[in-house]
Amino acid sequence: MAASKLRTLGAVMAATGMSYTAVTLLSSPVSASDRGATAALESARRRTTDPAAIVPSREVQAAALMGASAASPLDVLVIGGGATGCGVALDAVSRGLRVGLVEREDFSSGTSSRSTKLIHGGVRYLEKAVFNLDYGQLKLVFHALKERKQVIENAPHLCHALPCMTPCFDWFETLYYWVGLKMYDLVAGRRMLHLSRYYSADESIELFPTLARKGHNRSLKGTVVYYDGQMNDSRLNVGLACTAALLGASVFNHAEVISLIKDENNERIIGAHIRDNLSRKEFDTYAKVVVNAAGPFCDSIRRMANKEAPNMISPSSGVHIVLPDYYSPEGMGLIVPKTKDGRVVFMLPWLGRTVAGTTDSSTVITMYPEPHEDEIRFILDAISDYLNVQVRRTDVLSAWSGIRPLAMDPSAKNTESLSRDHVVHEDHPGLITITGGKWTTYRSMAEDAVNAAVRSGKLSPSNGCVTENLCIVGGDGWEPASFTTLAQYYTRMKKTHGGKVIPGIMDSAISKHLSHAYGTSAERVALIAQNENLGKRLAHGYPFLEAEVAYCARHEYCESAVDFIARRSRLAFLDTAAARRAIPRVIEILASEHKWDKARKKHELQMAKDFLETFKSSKNAQFHDGKHTSK
Repeated sequence: MAASKLRTLGAVMAATGMSYTAVTLLSSPVSASDRGATAALESARRRTTDPAAIVPSREVQAAALMGASAASPLDVLVIGGGATGCGVALDAVSRGLRVGLVEREDFSSGTSSRSTKLIHGGVRYLEKAVFNLDYGQLKLVFHALKERKQVIENAPHLCHALPCMTPCFDWFETLYYWVGLKMYDLVAGRRMLHLSRYYSADESIELFPTLARKGHNRSLKGTVVYYDGQMNDSRLNVGLACTAALLGASVFNHAEVISLIKDENNERIIGAHIRDNLSRKEFDTYAKVVVNAAGPFCDSIRRMANKEAPNMISPSSGVHIVLPDYYSPEGMGLIVPKTKDGRVVFMLPWLGRTVAGTTDSSTVITMYPEPHEDEIRFILDAISDYLNVQVRRTDVLSAWSGIRPLAMDPSAKNTESLSRDHVVHEDHPGLITITGGKWTTYRSMAEDAVNAAVRSGKLSPSNGCVTENLCIVGGDGWEPASFTTLAQYYTRMKKTHGGKVIPGIMDSAISKHLSHAYGTSAERVALIAQNENLGKRLAHGYPFLEAEVAYCARHEYCESAVDFIARRSRLAFLDTAAARRAIPRVIEILASEHKWDKARKKHELQMAKDFLETFKSSKNAQFHDGKHTSK
C-alpha cells in the first residue's frame, strides 16, 4: 500500500508540472484587450487611498437604495454581506455598474467571520487529485493557489504567510509528506509563498516547544513545514464592504429582504422589499439583476422566487476553539492531516492566542450556531495527542461554530455530489445565486457571479473585472514597518476613573495591532485616541482601544455592540470573558456616536450578553461531577 502510494505520487508529478504550465498560460491576464480596465483601476485606487475619503453614512446609503425605482433601477442588487456578497458588490461597482447590497445582520456576521482563518491553496485537494487521478480536484488547487496569492497581496495588512508544521512519527510518513508538499510547491510555482522543508525531531522541538516527542507509542522522526496564508477574516470582509462603498456602492447592513419583486408581465425578478432592522422602516428597491449571496441562507432567498425550488445547500458545522498563546509558538502552526480517527486537526497562532479545530458534521441552519460539547472535547483530545502540555477544558477562552454552505449544482447531471467549488446558478430569471466555495476564492467567485449578472441583465459595464489588482481600503501603500509611525508620533490620552486625563504610550503591541487591523487608516484611529481622550484599552491584556469603537461607528458602519466585539474587533472570538467586561464601555461610546437613548442601551447590553452565550468558553459553561456540560 505504501509503495503503491509513492509510485502514484511519483507518476503524477511530471503531469502536474506540465498541467501547471498549461494552466498558467491559459490564465495569464489579457488586460491589454480592455483599455478601460487600467483607467478604472487607477481611478479606484485614487478613491480608496484618498486620505480625506470617508464612506457615505448609513442614512445616505438607505436613501440611495430607496431612490432606485422601476424606472431607474440599480444594475445589481446583492443580498448577503459576507465575503462573497461584498466581493460581488466591489467587483460590480469597480466595473462602473450601479450597485446596492443589503445584509440582514452585519457584514461578516455569519460564516465569513467564523472561518479557520487560513487562506489555503487546497493541499488536501492535491492529495485527492493524485490518488484518484482527478483533474477536477487538481484544477481546484490551481485556482486556490492563484487566489491565495491575490488575497494576500490585496490586503497585506490583514493577511500574511504562515508556516505550518506536520509531525511525522515514522519514516514512511516523513517521506510521504515531504514528497507531497514538495509537489505542492511545484504546483504553486511563482505563486508559492515559501519553500517547504524537513526538520529533524530536535529542530522541530526547538521551533515548536510544546510538540510531543512521542505519540501513540511512536517517536517523533521529524516534521515537514509548508506555508499557507492566514487572515483576520471579518476585518477583511468589512474592508471589502467599505471599499465598495468608497467606490459608490450602496452597502446597507442590518437590512433584511422580506420578499422579492417580480415583473407582472414576465415573472422576472426586478427588485426586493426590504426592512431596515434598526429603524423598522420598510421600502422597495429595484434592480436589473438580483444576486443571491446569502451563504447558508441562499435557499430561503431562492424560495421567495419559487416556492418549489430544490435545496442547493447541505450545511456542515465547523467548530473552533481558542486557547492561550502558550499552546503554540508565535509564527508557527501545527497541522495533523490525519488523526487516529481520520480527521484533520490544527493549532494556529492568531492575534496573540491559539485557534484550534476543526470539526465537520451535518447541522441545521441557524443564525447563531453553537458548538456542542462533544465537538469541543474532540478538538481538545485530538490536539492533546501531539502536545507535551496538559490540555484543559478550563483553558478554552472562546469556542464558536460556523456553517459551511456546501453546494449542489441544480443543473449538474450528478445531483448526489456536493461541490467544494462554488456554484453560480440562475434558476429564476433575474435572480443569480452564488454559493459554495471558500474564503480563499471569494474574489473569483464574485467575478463569476458578476459575469453571470451582466449576461442575465444585459448590463453595460464600462470596463472588465479589475479586482485582481485592487487593494482593499488600508492596504495600498501599507508596509510591515508602518506601525513605527504610530509608536513614535502618537500618544494615548486616557481618562482615569476620577475623570483626570493622563497620557499613555502608544506601545509596540497597540501600534502593531492598529497597523494590522486598519492598514494605512490606522493614523485616523490614533488621532481619535490622542485628541478625543479615547486612548484607554477596552480589556486588560488586549490591544483594543476605546478610539476604535468611535472610528468604526464613523467609518465602518458599526451599528451595535455585537458588531464591534465580534467583527470590527475580534474580542468575542479571542476571549469571551474579556468581551463581556468590555461591553458596557463599548455601548457607552456607541451611544455617544449614534445618539442612543436608555432603552436602546439596555437592549444592546442584553443582545451582546445573549450573543456571547453562544460562545462556549469555560466561563459560560457548567461542570457536573468534574465533567463539563454546556449550558
